[in-house]
Amino acid sequence: MPRSFQMVGLIIFSSLFFSSTRVCSQAETQAPAAVTFTLDFPTSQPERYSIRIPSDGLAHYQSSERLSADSDETDSFDFDFTVTAETRQRVFDLAAKAGYFQKDLDAHHKGLAFTGKKTLSYKDAQRSGDSSYNYSQNPAVQELSDLMQTLSATLEFGHRLQYDHHYQKLALDDELKRMEEMARGNQLIEVGAIQPILDQIIADQSVMNVTRARAQRLLERAGGR
Repeated sequence: MPRSFQMVGLIIFSSLFFSSTRVCSQAETQAPAAVTFTLDFPTSQPERYSIRIPSDGLAHYQSSERLSADSDETDSFDFDFTVTAETRQRVFDLAAKAGYFQKDLDAHHKGLAFTGKKTLSYKDAQRSGDSSYNYSQNPAVQELSDLMQTLSATLEFGHRLQYDHHYQKLALDDELKRMEEMARGNQLIEVGAIQPILDQIIADQSVMNVTRARAQRLLERAGGR
């Protein structure tokens, strides 16, 4: 093969290689940052859950618990949802204040009641960190833990409403009534995340009108209507 053709081939190969490398590098750089909160607490309901909130707002929730104390079968809930810009900003601001969880967050106080093993983790293109704790004295970690646990409470309402809508529609009204009371006490956040579930209840004419009205009010309060 003439030397000139070899040189042309080498130039083309080099261009393709470096172009591919740049694309991969840009993809890594552009990958969204993410904050993840996990709680393991065997005596609670659910026993375990995790919430992943990326900077693009396309979040994921997963929870699981055993169906009974003497059973290995579990009830799992996987749910994709979108976090509002306000909550997302708050989460990432608190992560920054907490040093992106790169140091030990646990207070290590003896005699404290066990309230579950909590883990906060952070990852972006430049840094990563994670730390587990029962109780933390860091104010940003306390606030972020409260936020995540309140968000879990909201999403678990969605889980139960989904189940009740399929299997026991008469239980929906009590669940929605409790939800309304908690919403009035500012004990729920991101109610709009479960709008698809509430919309199904509102649209189902086999559900009692008073129940559908409660679901409608919850969405209006959350700004979803």
